Amino acid sequence: MKAIALIPARLEASRFPQKLLADLRGKTVLRRTYEATVATGLFDEVIVVADDDKLIQEIEQYGGKAIKSRKEYESGTDRIAEVAAHLEADVFLNVQGDEPFTQKQPLADLLDAFRHDEEGKVQVASLCRELGDPELIADPNVVKVTFDKHHNSICFSRSVIPYPRNQDIRIKHYQHIGVYAFRKAALMNFTNWPMTPLEEAEKIECLRFLEHGISLRMVETIATGVGIDVPGDIARAEAYMDLNGLK
Repeated sequence: MKAIALIPARLEASRFPQKLLADLRGKTVLRRTYEATVATGLFDEVIVVADDDKLIQEIEQYGGKAIKSRKEYESGTDRIAEVAAHLEADVFLNVQGDEPFTQKQPLADLLDAFRHDEEGKVQVASLCRELGDPELIADPNVVKVTFDKHHNSICFSRSVIPYPRNQDIRIKHYQHIGVYAFRKAALMNFTNWPMTPLEEAEKIECLRFLEHGISLRMVETIATGVGIDVPGDIARAEAYMDLNGLK
Protein backbone atom coordinates (compact mmCIF):
# COMPACT_ATOMS: atom_id res chain seq x y z
CA MET A 1 0.00 0.00 0.00
CA LYS A 2 1.50 3.29 -1.09
CA ALA A 3 1.19 6.04 1.51
CA ILE A 4 2.19 9.69 1.22
CA ALA A 5 2.30 12.06 4.20
CA LEU A 6 1.41 15.68 3.49
CA ILE A 7 2.02 18.36 6.12
CA PRO A 8 -0.09 21.52 5.65
CA ALA A 9 1.71 24.60 6.91
CA ARG A 10 0.34 28.12 7.24
CA LEU A 11 2.59 30.96 8.38
CA GLU A 12 0.02 33.02 10.25
CA ALA A 13 -2.24 31.67 12.98
CA SER A 14 -4.72 33.74 14.95
CA ARG A 15 -3.85 32.32 18.38
CA PHE A 16 -0.08 32.09 17.83
CA PRO A 17 1.29 34.02 14.81
CA GLN A 18 4.12 32.22 12.97
CA LYS A 19 3.99 29.38 15.47
CA LEU A 20 5.49 26.91 13.00
CA LEU A 21 8.70 28.93 13.01
CA ALA A 22 8.77 29.19 16.80
CA ASP A 23 11.94 27.82 18.34
CA LEU A 24 11.63 24.57 20.26
CA ARG A 25 15.01 23.71 21.73
CA GLY A 26 17.01 24.72 18.68
CA LYS A 27 14.63 23.56 15.96
CA THR A 28 11.44 25.12 14.67
CA VAL A 29 8.10 23.45 15.37
CA LEU A 30 7.66 22.71 11.65
CA ARG A 31 11.10 21.16 11.26
CA ARG A 32 10.51 18.90 14.25
CA THR A 33 7.16 17.80 12.83
CA TYR A 34 8.66 17.05 9.42
CA GLU A 35 11.63 15.14 10.82
CA ALA A 36 9.44 13.15 13.20
CA THR A 37 7.15 12.14 10.32
CA VAL A 38 10.06 11.07 8.11
CA ALA A 39 11.59 9.13 11.02
CA THR A 40 8.52 6.85 11.24
CA GLY A 41 9.64 5.17 7.99
CA LEU A 42 5.99 4.58 7.07
CA PHE A 43 5.74 6.76 3.98
CA ASP A 44 6.89 6.67 0.39
CA GLU A 45 7.09 10.46 0.51
CA VAL A 46 6.75 13.23 3.12
CA ILE A 47 5.95 16.67 1.73
CA VAL A 48 5.27 19.99 3.44
CA VAL A 49 2.59 22.03 1.65
CA ALA A 50 3.08 25.65 2.75
CA ASP A 51 1.63 29.06 1.98
CA ASP A 52 4.80 31.10 2.51
CA ASP A 53 8.37 31.04 1.25
CA LYS A 54 9.73 31.23 4.80
CA LEU A 55 8.20 27.84 5.54
CA ILE A 56 9.43 26.39 2.25
CA GLN A 57 12.97 27.56 2.98
CA GLU A 58 12.85 26.20 6.52
CA ILE A 59 12.27 22.69 5.19
CA GLU A 60 14.42 22.80 2.07
CA GLN A 61 17.51 24.12 3.85
CA TYR A 62 17.64 20.87 5.81
CA GLY A 63 17.13 18.67 2.76
CA GLY A 64 13.37 18.22 3.09
CA LYS A 65 10.71 18.45 0.39
CA ALA A 66 8.23 21.33 0.37
CA ILE A 67 5.76 22.72 -2.16
CA LYS A 68 4.14 26.14 -2.07
CA SER A 69 0.37 26.10 -2.45
CA ARG A 70 -1.03 28.36 -5.17
CA LYS A 71 -4.12 29.57 -3.29
CA GLU A 72 -5.20 30.61 0.18
CA TYR A 73 -7.20 28.00 2.09
CA GLU A 74 -9.28 27.93 5.24
CA SER A 75 -8.26 24.38 6.15
CA GLY A 76 -5.16 22.27 6.01
CA THR A 77 -7.07 19.53 4.21
CA ASP A 78 -7.93 21.91 1.38
CA ARG A 79 -4.27 22.88 1.18
CA ILE A 80 -2.92 19.35 0.85
CA ALA A 81 -5.63 18.40 -1.64
CA GLU A 82 -4.12 20.82 -4.14
CA VAL A 83 -0.90 18.78 -4.14
CA ALA A 84 -2.53 15.36 -3.73
CA ALA A 85 -4.48 15.96 -6.95
CA HIS A 86 -1.23 15.49 -8.87
CA LEU A 87 0.04 12.48 -6.92
CA GLU A 88 -0.94 8.81 -6.85
CA ALA A 89 -1.18 6.85 -3.60
CA ASP A 90 -3.54 4.43 -1.88
CA VAL A 91 -3.70 6.64 1.20
CA PHE A 92 -2.80 10.26 1.85
CA LEU A 93 -2.06 11.13 5.46
CA ASN A 94 -2.42 14.66 6.78
CA VAL A 95 -0.03 15.41 9.64
CA GLN A 96 -0.64 18.85 11.16
CA GLY A 97 2.47 21.02 11.07
CA ASP A 98 2.13 21.91 14.74
CA GLU A 99 2.60 18.34 16.03
CA PRO A 100 6.36 18.16 16.74
CA PHE A 101 6.10 14.88 18.69
CA THR A 102 4.47 12.85 15.94
CA GLN A 103 5.05 9.16 16.72
CA LYS A 104 5.22 6.05 14.56
CA GLN A 105 2.71 3.70 16.22
CA PRO A 106 -0.38 5.95 16.00
CA LEU A 107 0.31 6.61 12.31
CA ALA A 108 0.86 2.91 11.67
CA ASP A 109 -2.45 2.13 13.37
CA LEU A 110 -4.14 4.75 11.23
CA LEU A 111 -2.77 3.21 8.03
CA ASP A 112 -3.89 -0.22 9.26
CA ALA A 113 -7.48 1.03 9.28
CA PHE A 114 -7.19 0.99 5.47
CA ARG A 115 -5.09 -2.17 5.17
CA HIS A 116 -7.71 -4.14 7.08
CA ASP A 117 -10.65 -2.56 5.25
CA GLU A 118 -11.31 -5.36 2.79
CA GLU A 119 -14.73 -4.01 1.81
CA GLY A 120 -13.45 -0.51 1.11
CA LYS A 121 -15.83 1.17 3.54
CA VAL A 122 -13.26 3.39 5.24
CA GLN A 123 -12.87 6.64 3.30
CA VAL A 124 -11.38 8.79 6.05
CA ALA A 125 -9.74 7.89 9.35
CA SER A 126 -8.40 9.94 12.23
CA LEU A 127 -6.91 9.63 15.71
CA CYS A 128 -8.39 10.19 19.15
CA ARG A 129 -7.41 9.62 22.77
CA GLU A 130 -9.35 9.39 26.00
CA LEU A 131 -9.37 12.50 28.16
CA GLY A 132 -9.21 12.42 31.92
CA ASP A 133 -8.34 16.01 32.83
CA PRO A 134 -11.53 18.04 33.49
CA GLU A 135 -9.78 21.24 32.35
CA LEU A 136 -8.99 19.72 28.97
CA ILE A 137 -12.50 18.35 28.63
CA ALA A 138 -13.89 21.86 29.18
CA ASP A 139 -11.23 23.63 27.08
CA PRO A 140 -12.67 24.89 23.73
CA ASN A 141 -9.18 24.64 22.22
CA VAL A 142 -9.45 20.86 22.66
CA VAL A 143 -11.74 19.33 20.04
CA LYS A 144 -13.83 16.44 21.35
CA VAL A 145 -15.28 13.53 19.39
CA THR A 146 -17.96 10.91 19.96
CA PHE A 147 -18.19 7.70 17.95
CA ASP A 148 -20.34 4.61 17.61
CA LYS A 149 -19.60 0.98 18.52
CA HIS A 150 -17.75 0.54 15.25
CA HIS A 151 -15.57 3.57 15.94
CA ASN A 152 -17.25 5.65 13.26
CA SER A 153 -17.49 9.30 14.25
CA ILE A 154 -20.84 10.75 15.31
CA CYS A 155 -19.92 14.32 16.22
CA PHE A 156 -16.99 16.67 16.73
CA SER A 157 -17.22 19.77 18.90
CA ARG A 158 -15.27 22.26 20.96
CA SER A 159 -18.06 21.96 23.54
CA VAL A 160 -18.20 19.12 26.05
CA ILE A 161 -19.57 16.01 24.31
CA PRO A 162 -21.20 13.96 25.55
CA TYR A 163 -22.76 16.33 28.08
CA PRO A 164 -22.59 14.64 31.52
CA ARG A 165 -26.22 15.00 32.52
CA ASN A 166 -26.18 11.60 34.23
CA GLN A 167 -23.69 11.96 37.07
CA ASP A 168 -24.17 8.36 38.23
CA ILE A 169 -22.23 6.72 35.43
CA ARG A 170 -18.68 6.96 34.14
CA ILE A 171 -18.67 8.99 30.96
CA LYS A 172 -15.74 8.75 28.58
CA HIS A 173 -14.57 11.85 26.72
CA TYR A 174 -12.24 11.67 23.75
CA GLN A 175 -9.98 14.29 22.25
CA HIS A 176 -9.78 14.42 18.49
CA ILE A 177 -6.16 14.49 17.37
CA GLY A 178 -5.87 16.34 14.08
CA VAL A 179 -4.13 13.65 12.06
CA TYR A 180 -6.19 12.38 9.11
CA ALA A 181 -5.81 9.67 6.49
CA PHE A 182 -7.81 9.71 3.25
CA ARG A 183 -8.47 7.73 0.16
CA LYS A 184 -7.83 10.08 -2.73
CA ALA A 185 -11.46 10.27 -3.86
CA ALA A 186 -12.58 11.37 -0.38
CA LEU A 187 -9.88 14.02 -0.24
CA MET A 188 -10.83 15.37 -3.65
CA ASN A 189 -14.51 15.45 -2.71
CA PHE A 190 -13.72 17.38 0.44
CA THR A 191 -11.94 20.15 -1.38
CA ASN A 192 -14.69 20.44 -4.01
CA TRP A 193 -17.37 20.94 -1.37
CA PRO A 194 -17.91 24.45 0.05
CA MET A 195 -17.45 25.05 3.76
CA THR A 196 -20.45 23.68 5.65
CA PRO A 197 -22.46 25.43 8.42
CA LEU A 198 -21.20 23.36 11.36
CA GLU A 199 -17.63 23.52 10.09
CA GLU A 200 -17.85 27.29 9.82
CA ALA A 201 -19.42 27.63 13.27
CA GLU A 202 -16.95 25.41 15.13
CA LYS A 203 -13.91 25.86 12.88
CA ILE A 204 -13.44 22.09 12.76
CA GLU A 205 -12.74 21.01 9.20
CA CYS A 206 -13.72 17.34 9.55
CA LEU A 207 -17.31 18.38 10.21
CA ARG A 208 -17.51 18.95 6.46
CA PHE A 209 -17.33 15.17 5.99
CA LEU A 210 -20.05 14.52 8.57
CA GLU A 211 -22.32 17.11 6.98
CA HIS A 212 -21.99 15.19 3.72
CA GLY A 213 -22.79 11.86 5.36
CA ILE A 214 -19.24 10.50 5.61
CA SER A 215 -18.14 9.23 9.01
CA LEU A 216 -14.50 9.12 10.00
CA ARG A 217 -13.09 5.85 11.32
CA MET A 218 -11.67 6.85 14.70
CA VAL A 219 -8.50 5.08 15.82
CA GLU A 220 -7.77 5.24 19.53
CA THR A 221 -4.24 5.92 20.65
CA ILE A 222 -2.56 6.28 24.01
CA ALA A 223 0.36 8.17 22.51
CA THR A 224 0.97 11.49 24.20
CA GLY A 225 2.51 14.67 22.97
CA VAL A 226 2.00 18.40 22.91
CA GLY A 227 0.47 20.18 19.93
CA ILE A 228 1.44 23.82 19.51
CA ASP A 229 -1.69 25.97 19.44
CA VAL A 230 -0.92 28.92 21.74
CA PRO A 231 2.36 30.49 22.96
CA GLY A 232 2.12 28.72 26.32
CA ASP A 233 2.37 25.37 24.55
CA ILE A 234 6.09 25.93 23.92
CA ALA A 235 6.78 25.68 27.65
CA ARG A 236 4.54 22.61 27.86
CA ALA A 237 6.44 21.07 24.94
CA GLU A 238 9.80 21.73 26.60
CA ALA A 239 8.55 20.12 29.81
CA TYR A 240 7.40 17.11 27.76
CA MET A 241 10.86 16.85 26.20
CA ASP A 242 12.52 16.94 29.61
CA LEU A 243 10.15 14.30 30.98
CA ASN A 244 10.80 11.97 28.04
CA GLY A 245 14.50 12.64 27.58
CA LEU A 246 14.05 14.18 24.13
CA LYS A 247 16.51 16.55 22.47
